[in-house]
Amino acid sequence: MHTMKSAITICLVPEARQGPFVYHTTATDGGLAAACHTAAELGFDAVEIFPESAEAFPVAQLTRLLAEHGLTVAAVGTGAGWVKHKLHLCHADASMRAAAREFIAGIIDVAGQFGAPAIIGSMQGRCEGDLSRDEALDHLASALDVLGARATGHGQVLLYEPLNRYETNLFNRQGDAAAWLESRGFAHVRLLCDLFHMNIEEADIAATLVAAGRWVGHVHWADSNRQAMGLGHTDTGPVVAALRGIGYEGFLSAEVFPVPTPMDAARQTIASLGSRIKTV
Repeated sequence: MHTMKSAITICLVPEARQGPFVYHTTATDGGLAAACHTAAELGFDAVEIFPESAEAFPVAQLTRLLAEHGLTVAAVGTGAGWVKHKLHLCHADASMRAAAREFIAGIIDVAGQFGAPAIIGSMQGRCEGDLSRDEALDHLASALDVLGARATGHGQVLLYEPLNRYETNLFNRQGDAAAWLESRGFAHVRLLCDLFHMNIEEADIAATLVAAGRWVGHVHWADSNRQAMGLGHTDTGPVVAALRGIGYEGFLSAEVFPVPTPMDAARQTIASLGSRIKTV
């Protein structure tokens, strides 16, 4: 049986309170326990965590909650490095690039403890100022090389997320990113295919997923308006069929706005998945 799994996002970063995460809490206010309880109750398989840093990650608390509720960790985000510290991997300043790599490396290590991959999304940065696109991509490649090797040490891949044109000018389309990863020979990097970004950038989401094939490592299950799937205009039938067709057995993770409420977003996500993520 080929089975895809469901996940829901929990953001622990106060500065990202306006971000597209179903649950917004902190590592110390009790909200993490409530989010895990609700996720399990609704039938989610896993949680995707967006921590403030490796040091602030609530390892003991989350370990206990996962065991209590039968959940796993789908992935761990690194975006706080950008949101809180304005760190990114293509910065013109070498010391800032080094700090960005160190921040991500710490999260890779914590994610590895939970058998999960780390995500590089907003921390990829962009080429700007005097930095040429080729130089920016060399900086990105250098970082993915080192960080991918670190992920391998935990038996994990590193997830690289092409963002839409309003958020980065590096890679906006999955096919371009996959071709570049292939050309660089990255064995331990996979694509995070975010359906919201893809709705903006791709002509045909399903066909793009089929073409990306083995590079698809994680999916953000978000509708065209970044709300829970079913509240926008994305047609999920061809998307699920495409993922089945490439043998994808990873997570469909709801990185969506908590509207009208977190509970509504969570319920709508589960309803949109239904029994369709399990197939013989």
